Amino acid sequence: MTAAEQPRVALITGGSKGLGAGLVDAFLDAGYRVATCSRSKTDTVRAWEEDPRIDGRFHFMAADVSDRDDAERFVKDAAGRWGQIDVLVNNAGVAREGVIALFGDDALDQVVDLNIKGTVYVTRAASRVMLAKRSGSIVNISSIVGLSGYRGLSVYAATKAALDGFTRSLARELGSRGITVNSVAPGYLRTEMSHGLDPQQMVQITRRTPMGRLGEPQDVARAILFLTDPTNRYITGQVLVVDGGLTC
Repeated sequence: MTAAEQPRVALITGGSKGLGAGLVDAFLDAGYRVATCSRSKTDTVRAWEEDPRIDGRFHFMAADVSDRDDAERFVKDAAGRWGQIDVLVNNAGVAREGVIALFGDDALDQVVDLNIKGTVYVTRAASRVMLAKRSGSIVNISSIVGLSGYRGLSVYAATKAALDGFTRSLARELGSRGITVNSVAPGYLRTEMSHGLDPQQMVQITRRTPMGRLGEPQDVARAILFLTDPTNRYITGQVLVVDGGLTC
């Protein structure tokens, strides 16, 4: 198999559960080689490792991308294993609720370190590989919370809005080198992130959503596969909202 015939390589941070796991599934189904990381291995990760249909196209590393050394090690390992990085999806993130007057320092550091610093660390390392090839696609997972704002989520909203600003600036910085950079801002998804909502809140969100339901990881995955398609080379610096019309 020639280099041109090799499957494309996607790095997806935080891919062991929830939305990240849905993204890993989607890229594997699309024929990609996929490397993902999280702090610990889950049963979902073990299932990918043992699935004969994947045939060596999946790699997991235990890593905390808010740690600079871990982030760089994850990228270096994937690039060394497969010789290229075609797609980076910065999905790893954490939300902590709390009004700002009572928001603790530990929670503040956790949200900022993972959502912002972790994204920057991984992107910096992966962009070096993409720059050498003069091609690539980067997608940052932001949130409608960063666009609209929600009470009790001011710190989380700040980090997600920061990712959209990072996206726009990086698109200008890397565009001349053949690298696209976009954000995808999901709405409420049917993952463990929504399990903390009580039944009344779920009903309210569903009623306010024109599509009449919560989103699924696959809804977001389709948007990301579109943005990172190798033939799609003219969409960059954009924030694509995937929320069933909730913020329209």
